[in-house]
Amino acid sequence: MTSTVSETCHYPYQALWPATAQRPVLGFAAWSGTGKTTLLKAVIPLLRTAGVRLALIKHAHHDFDVDTPGKDSHTLRKAGADQVLITSGRRWALMQERPEPRDPRLEEELARLDQTSIDLILVEGFRHERFPKIELIRNPGGDRPSLFLQDDSIVAVAAPDELPLECRLPRLPLDCPEAVTRFILDRIATPDD
Repeated sequence: MTSTVSETCHYPYQALWPATAQRPVLGFAAWSGTGKTTLLKAVIPLLRTAGVRLALIKHAHHDFDVDTPGKDSHTLRKAGADQVLITSGRRWALMQERPEPRDPRLEEELARLDQTSIDLILVEGFRHERFPKIELIRNPGGDRPSLFLQDDSIVAVAAPDELPLECRLPRLPLDCPEAVTRFILDRIATPDD
């Protein structure tokens, strides 16, 4: 699925895209432990089978490190290098320290991607930012209110079939990645006619 976003190509929910998005962007938003990563692990291969080239941005809420302690790149970064590029014949990764610790902003992170080589950007997290999102709900209520009640950028809700939920948005079966994938292909990744 190769497409070019231009002034004549309009996508559903494009008005909600962050300013730096050049391709369709869709978030998976939910409270921790709801199953965002589990659903994405099932949806991504289905999208790839459909020919969609995709990128993923994941928001980490804590100090994380993808560099292995004890390896040269980790040692050099910890010694004070602000940027460390690790590269091989198969892949590369750039580790860059933020000058001051702060929560990332999706608009800035999107600008880091090579969007010319992808068709779709999936986002895990960033639930408080305004961009098209599917909300995942397993156990609503209590101190974990449904996000769609306050966030008009949520475009669909994925919940277990047996969960009673009053919602005017499209409802997707949370435990059916094929249905979620079909929604993404039909309503997110395909331009309007």
